[in-house]
Amino acid sequence: MPLIKDITSSLERLAPLHYAEDFDNVGLLTGDSNRECTGVLVTLDALEEVVNEAIQKNCNLIVSFHPIIFSGLKRLTGSNYVERAVLKAIKNDIAIYAIHTALDNHFKGVNDRICEELNLINRKVLVPQKSTIKKLLTFVPNSEADTVREALFAAGAGTIGNYDNCSFNVTGRGSFKGNEDSNPVVGKKGETHLEEETQIGVTFPKHLEGAILKALFDSHPYEEVAYEVTSLENINQHIGIGMVGELEKPMAEVEFLELVKDRFGPGCIRHSALLGKPINKVAVLGGSGSFAIEKAMKAGADIFLTADLKYHDFYKAEEKLVLADIGHYESEQFTKNLMCSYLKKNFANFAIVLSNTDTNPIKYF
Repeated sequence: MPLIKDITSSLERLAPLHYAEDFDNVGLLTGDSNRECTGVLVTLDALEEVVNEAIQKNCNLIVSFHPIIFSGLKRLTGSNYVERAVLKAIKNDIAIYAIHTALDNHFKGVNDRICEELNLINRKVLVPQKSTIKKLLTFVPNSEADTVREALFAAGAGTIGNYDNCSFNVTGRGSFKGNEDSNPVVGKKGETHLEEETQIGVTFPKHLEGAILKALFDSHPYEEVAYEVTSLENINQHIGIGMVGELEKPMAEVEFLELVKDRFGPGCIRHSALLGKPINKVAVLGGSGSFAIEKAMKAGADIFLTADLKYHDFYKAEEKLVLADIGHYESEQFTKNLMCSYLKKNFANFAIVLSNTDTNPIKYF
């Protein structure tokens, strides 16, 4: 039987928490990660009703998309829906894990799942996250360069798009002089030594920094390893929020909105004025996405599907695209299926249960 931390570690391989937004509250919110897991209940929202469902189904881990604890709790008296859910989870030894914007920012996450429902092709991230790529420079004796380079590749460094084992190497001469407390691998303490060395440069995603540095230190022959790590401004088109893609064939606006209503089932679609133009390029952002309206315009989208648009947000369409609010829950409803499928693949023959509790707080008359 896996431990709770085995389940959550697997989720963090899918969507590393390093890429969650700064305002978010992701990870293990309640519970002991070292307890054995009896079963996993997957949901969008860890409400009290969902905790009851977990108790009934003998699941002591709830994997939730939204964090039930978003801002700090000053007391736990059961006076509101958040406190009641947390109290019940704690009383029944149920752990709650939230993944939220870590999965929002994953290329195969929330927004890719929306694109799947619409059969969009040529998908790209709408709002790439900044500073997700780092660069390592290190200096190695020529005779050990291959060993160190291969260790870095094995740890995940040197991947650029569709290419692996990418590095840049420059040979030169390094100098150093060890003090009386040193134990140099080459040369003698107290004497300046010149060594023919290779400078190895590799890039890597920021969440792998710990593993990359461990591989460097474990494989490098020197007592003191010379290295530099810097953050790059390069855009990573595989990490970021929202997505833009294209329909295989253009559709009339009303026809496309009917498709959206059929696939996502909102009680209604609030939208800006239709422009009388075919829909070809579609931007999507599950959940609250008003901040990305300009990004959708710059991407050349004909329509932007998102949620939680306010009255004045619709003015921002400026007759350049159609803004469509399809509902917060509706835009993210397939996310729990994505998480459940992933866990079932990684934990076969273990109780991974998709919650059947409807957590949508919005009803339509």
